[in-house]
Amino acid sequence: MSLNKTYDYIVIGAGSAGCVLANRLSENPDNSVLLLEAGNKDSNPWIHVPIGYFKTMHNPKTDWCYMTEPDPGINGRQLQWPRGKVLGGSSSLNGLLYVRGQKEDYDDWAELGNKGWSYDDILPYFIKSEDQERGADKYHGVGGPLAVSNIRIRREICDKFIDAAEQVGIPRNEDSNGETQEGVGYFQLTINRNGTRCSTAVGFLRPALKRPNLDAATKAQVHRIVFEGSRAVGLDVEIDGQMTHIHCDKEIVLSAGAINSPQLLMLSGVGDRNELEKHGISVVKDMPGVGKNLQDHLQIRTIYKVNKPITLNDEVNNPIRKVMMGIEYALFRTGPLTMAASQVCIFTKTDKNMVRPDIQYHLQPLSADKPADGTHRFSAFTASVCQLRPTSTGHIELKSRNPRDYPAIHPNYLATEEDQKTAIESIKVTRRIVNAPALAPLIQEEHEPGVQHQTDAELLEYARNRATTIYHPTGTCKMGHDEMAVVDDRLRVHGLEGLRVADASIMPVIVSGNTNAPTIMIAEKCSDMMKEDAKSPSAHTATAV
Repeated sequence: MSLNKTYDYIVIGAGSAGCVLANRLSENPDNSVLLLEAGNKDSNPWIHVPIGYFKTMHNPKTDWCYMTEPDPGINGRQLQWPRGKVLGGSSSLNGLLYVRGQKEDYDDWAELGNKGWSYDDILPYFIKSEDQERGADKYHGVGGPLAVSNIRIRREICDKFIDAAEQVGIPRNEDSNGETQEGVGYFQLTINRNGTRCSTAVGFLRPALKRPNLDAATKAQVHRIVFEGSRAVGLDVEIDGQMTHIHCDKEIVLSAGAINSPQLLMLSGVGDRNELEKHGISVVKDMPGVGKNLQDHLQIRTIYKVNKPITLNDEVNNPIRKVMMGIEYALFRTGPLTMAASQVCIFTKTDKNMVRPDIQYHLQPLSADKPADGTHRFSAFTASVCQLRPTSTGHIELKSRNPRDYPAIHPNYLATEEDQKTAIESIKVTRRIVNAPALAPLIQEEHEPGVQHQTDAELLEYARNRATTIYHPTGTCKMGHDEMAVVDDRLRVHGLEGLRVADASIMPVIVSGNTNAPTIMIAEKCSDMMKEDAKSPSAHTATAV
């Protein structure tokens, strides 16, 4: 398609946030909107099959396949960091889990000085986006673009795990996105009623593409944001191998994610002066916080072999049952192929004296070394546990001024004593659940970490050797008003005009749970703020910090 040379609004990145912004900003027919995606169209059929993440993650056609730098906290290992390389971004690759986080997360953001970000302020945006299968109430909405469904397949091993959690004092909770998060129950999922994935490309972008005032381009690699003085006025972008300049009359929104949003800011001259000058990049705005404050959820997978063929491993490893799974999905859009990455969630505390949960479980009725390798040949389940609010922070830095060169990712996992202690205690909580009467009779063997790991030192060493990302990078363009903040509470880049950031990178502190739903909320709120600020031209500028 041919693009115009100028637009009112340009959104960079068609991921969980960008597709939302493209939809909401183009609702006004007087706005001309351009959405740019460096990846491909979401035409791979496995994207739309819920269990298709086994085929799309670590696939270079659909995944950017990032790799971290060697990390001291995990004994020098490098981890794969999947990020969506298609329309919908990581919402087209993720585990389909719909989790908002805790009320206190957002109240904490507001207490940091971010006006308008308390739980009461942001709850309407969660409700606005939802088409909730359970129906509308004070916490949920219906009729929104994002389908949110209940798990349809309930397995014996999952029910036993829930019973066991209750037996060790974890309350049952049928709605962890409602009044309280704490407890054990089944996840809610971003799955359409017809059994297909509801990415933001499907839910938000597809309907909006019918509008004549919205253009979208894939394989569009933005090289830099162009400034006149302190105002962002356009982009230099490569589309299908051809460089072009596109002008922006009103605002550019950077929604490229926690890796690429800071990378593009730095490539455009916004970042730490010393880092920019090292790569020969002219400084537009000296901003030391760009790329800093990187936070992620590190998961510790414990795997238990069971003495009964009731796991997905058994179905996948049986050729006949595997074929029947495919036939069932093709004919009815039901069965195991509609499964999300995890079935049961637990939000609980490693110390009963804590005010709120500090760990989260993802129970999977299967086991594998990693998704792309397929399931193990034996019957087993995985109880993955992660610390909800890690205190270790890392950073993103440029390797070169070439926009196609991946930046260096330094997660800095398990760098603090608190994070190390939480890792140790979380494994102990897992063992208490597994040894409860409801589940213990089914357990054949602790496959990982194994009974040879008993002392705190041994459990920590297991975490350092085996823990991996749960794919929730955040915080690298944090919202706030301190010297390390990148955007203000209206998501405007400090000291610049016509430029905002709206994605998971703006989180000042990572949310207590999966990050897709909060990222969608951030985009919903950003679009409303942009509509409000359009009535006042001076509102396009954030104050300098």
